[in-house]
Amino acid sequence: MSDGLLVTPLRDAAASLERALAQPKDEFMRDATIQRFEYSFELAWKLLQRRLVEDEGREVVMPLSRRELFRLAATRQLIEDPAQWFAFHRARNMTSHTYNEAVAEEVYEIARSFLPAVQALIEKLEQPGG
Repeated sequence: MSDGLLVTPLRDAAASLERALAQPKDEFMRDATIQRFEYSFELAWKLLQRRLVEDEGREVVMPLSRRELFRLAATRQLIEDPAQWFAFHRARNMTSHTYNEAVAEEVYEIARSFLPAVQALIEKLEQPGG
């Protein structure tokens, strides 16, 4: 891990999401999980962007769309599957519509699959020289 990359907030957010997912699911825990997914995802992609800026340069990374950023991150082996991260991004964009029961359920399920992906990202970012 480079000196300039602080992973602690993302690690804490992922732990918070993990605690929410460990609770029996009811409407309130579902909504809490969605909120924790929302801020965990925001931290994850921003940290990923910062890491890629350090590695590739601001002029390469900053013009990229979110999808291009995830593709580059996969190429650099920071994430496994960019399509999975496209789905997380789509779900994050849906969080403002979670008043709809079906949408809330879908985002909750995506949050469940996000947890191991973000934990893997944290491990990659924390590797020495990684």
